[in-house]
Amino acid sequence: MAAENQDDSLYPIAVLIDELRNEDLQLRLNSIKKLSTIALALGVTRTRTELVPFLTDTIYDEDEVLLALAEQLATFTPLIGGPEYVNILIPPLESLATVEETVVRDKAVESLRQIAADHSNADLENYFVPLVKRLAQGDWFTTKTSACGLFASCYARVNNTIKADLRSAFKTLCCDETPMVRRAATGKLGEFAKTVEIDNLKADIIPSFQSLAVDDHDSVRLLAVEACVSIAGILPDSDKEALIMPTLRNVAQDKSWRVRYMVADKIVDLQKALGPELSKVDLVPAYFQLLKDVESEVKTAAAHKVKEFCEGLPDDIKEQAIMSNILPCVKDLVIDPNMHVKSALAGVIMGLAPMLGKDNTIEHLLPLFLTMLKDEFPDVRLNIISNIDSVNKVIGIHQLSQSLLPAIMELAEDPKWRVRLAIIEYMPLLAGQLGVQFFDEKLNQLCMSWLVDHVYAIREAAAINLKKLIEKFGLEWAQNTVIPKVLAMAKDTNYLHRMTTLFTINTMLDVAGPEITAQFILPTVVGLAKDNVANVRFNVAKTLQKIATILDPNSIQGTIKPCLNQLNTDIDVDVKYFAGEALLVC
Repeated sequence: MAAENQDDSLYPIAVLIDELRNEDLQLRLNSIKKLSTIALALGVTRTRTELVPFLTDTIYDEDEVLLALAEQLATFTPLIGGPEYVNILIPPLESLATVEETVVRDKAVESLRQIAADHSNADLENYFVPLVKRLAQGDWFTTKTSACGLFASCYARVNNTIKADLRSAFKTLCCDETPMVRRAATGKLGEFAKTVEIDNLKADIIPSFQSLAVDDHDSVRLLAVEACVSIAGILPDSDKEALIMPTLRNVAQDKSWRVRYMVADKIVDLQKALGPELSKVDLVPAYFQLLKDVESEVKTAAAHKVKEFCEGLPDDIKEQAIMSNILPCVKDLVIDPNMHVKSALAGVIMGLAPMLGKDNTIEHLLPLFLTMLKDEFPDVRLNIISNIDSVNKVIGIHQLSQSLLPAIMELAEDPKWRVRLAIIEYMPLLAGQLGVQFFDEKLNQLCMSWLVDHVYAIREAAAINLKKLIEKFGLEWAQNTVIPKVLAMAKDTNYLHRMTTLFTINTMLDVAGPEITAQFILPTVVGLAKDNVANVRFNVAKTLQKIATILDPNSIQGTIKPCLNQLNTDIDVDVKYFAGEALLVC
């Protein structure tokens, strides 16, 4: 009996061993994902003494299984008895932090960072810091790259002697002979810098930063730009010019476009970290050069930041800097041959209007908007249209309609149906920005004309557009403006237009409501049940099926079912089929 009880107590481990030896990867993966359940079954003592050692010594598996294991171990602190025993989790995670597969190592490091918070200060010094040192002094780059991510997790909570050891170990990693290690150290440099005291930052971390910023490998130098943001945000203003700016000036003109791209991408973060004075003197000229870069990728990144960078400029130089430095570059980018550059600029250029004021916007920005509205690339045109509200607030609807509306109308009637389609999709947004009165005067007729376009995709999009406009402007507007025009198309001699009436009704039903549907829409649909084109009649049946779901039983019994019964005797097979389907719903 005692032997049986002992076997029962070993059951979870035995099952786990069998499943982990199974050839089926998915079964092994599922077993690892059940570890917390197994740990609960074993209890905290046996989890510490049996399960964790088993996982440490015996798991050599596919990367997917190791990844799942690294993730599971991060949640094990309460399962082994709490923070008092958390150091027991270090050995299995240390093994995982040394494997060849990057995603497994990264997940193991992430889990180690999580359990570092569960360690007491004494346990950090006794168990966690030795782990960091072992990894940092490992023979392979895999262990060293993992170590880089752990320094910031423990530095602030250890004594000064150990802090000095950690700074020294990190400096050694920053000048490691292996580029992958230097890259990993550079990637974590900014995070580690935030935990280091200012004096030690200047003495130990900044020299490493300056060295990494001129590394032979551009993959290291570009990460130094990110570190620059963090370090600049920590240093007092008096030290930034001497300790940061020489390095930043160099990377802004780096021979590698990838490094310059990173500077362009982080330019707003740098602006905030460096403060207004250094931004005036150094960042404005640097950004000016990035906007004129020879590489399209760099110009694209810089163009994305035009609005944010200009907003961050000190008020005393903002308008002058935009007009003298930024706007000439922007004018060149508007006619840049690269689509991505222009598209990035089009998404933000409208945001300059509030900063420049009405007169400058009309004189300098409006011509650029009009040029981009006629660009050959749809994304460029649509990015301009989607941000038109910024200009509307500055120069007013009257000026806007005079300048931009002709360009919008031209695009709306473009011979290329995909261009027309793109404009339709932005029409609800445009209508919301321009207001109902302006829309009714200038754009309503245009929206209705799309319903009779010769391309089906345009007619379909036009119906969806009307639905969105109803949602935006309300049912009263729809009843007075849109619905009568849609229903009038039911009498058109072209059967395609009569079909479009039914498609549009189907689309609008969700927002039209039961009252308008019963009073206006239902009679028109029933009237089309006698159409001489079978395609129209079976679409009547489909429309009535949808109408039946939103009207009361009296309307269904009194109007819809008699009409469907009539269609159910139609000579056309398709009409009969769809009428029968609709009757089942009724």
